[in-house]
Amino acid sequence: MEEKVQTYFELKQQQKNIEQQLSVLRDEIVAYCAEQGVYETQVGNYTVKTVLQQRKEYDDQKLYAALPDPDIWRLLSKVDSHKLKSLIKLNILSEEQINPACTLKQVTLLQVDKL
Repeated sequence: MEEKVQTYFELKQQQKNIEQQLSVLRDEIVAYCAEQGVYETQVGNYTVKTVLQQRKEYDDQKLYAALPDPDIWRLLSKVDSHKLKSLIKLNILSEEQINPACTLKQVTLLQVDKL
């Protein structure tokens, strides 16, 4: 079992290192595309595509204040975009009620495919 725990630990360390390297490379590739003014390009045998996306982020206190019934907060327990969408779909909440608690964050997604 000690060997399995050791291997797990070592793999988690490798995973952290790989994620850091991926983050740096991702930032450099996205910056390159932005400098070139392109959203899609071909680099060697690879197609690089960046996609701008907007994500909603909610402020807990503002959202709680915007809810018509404090019992709804128990359904959320913490801000969860998927739960909020479900409550809107069920007509328990409306977009107008929660808009003051929401900010839009622009996120750039990176996709690299081999030709």
